[in-house]
Amino acid sequence: MEDEALTLFGFGLDSFIETISALGIVNMTYRLKNDSSLERSPFEILALKITGWSFYALAFALAAGAVIGLIEQRSPETTLSGIIISSISIFSMWLLIKLKKDVGRKLGSDAIIADANCNLVCMYMSFILLASSLLFEFTGIAYFDILGAAGLIWFSVKEGKEAFEKAAGKECGCEDECKV
Repeated sequence: MEDEALTLFGFGLDSFIETISALGIVNMTYRLKNDSSLERSPFEILALKITGWSFYALAFALAAGAVIGLIEQRSPETTLSGIIISSISIFSMWLLIKLKKDVGRKLGSDAIIADANCNLVCMYMSFILLASSLLFEFTGIAYFDILGAAGLIWFSVKEGKEAFEKAAGKECGCEDECKV
């Protein structure tokens, strides 16, 4: 991780965590399709807890990397890959959100629309990666990568907390606070 941007590392791990989370979403979709009154399955609860712990682990790894980067005055060699990846991700997330909302409206599914709103977090994280990568690429100031990592830490902790709240049975939406 010495020569790579901390924000790109964090963004990559976040994408992996979102893949784990998708397993729980698939299970939830089948549950809602069959009978929306059914309780969450043990698998769905486990997937939410794994997702929550994974987000907390990501936040810890990014914080440790930021501290080490500050102490050792580390900086990435380049952030060009972060610029490219985040640009593709922003466009992809925008398109995915638009399509999910369209499908959600057509099917009258609040769950699909809420999931589309949750994808906004991924898009925000992509913007953080893009901004920190561009700022570093044009200035060479390593602190921009660390500031970008701080933004990813904030979102990771928020997403981890939400995953645990959902596992505990609280109704959470990406726009609302969790309700008991």
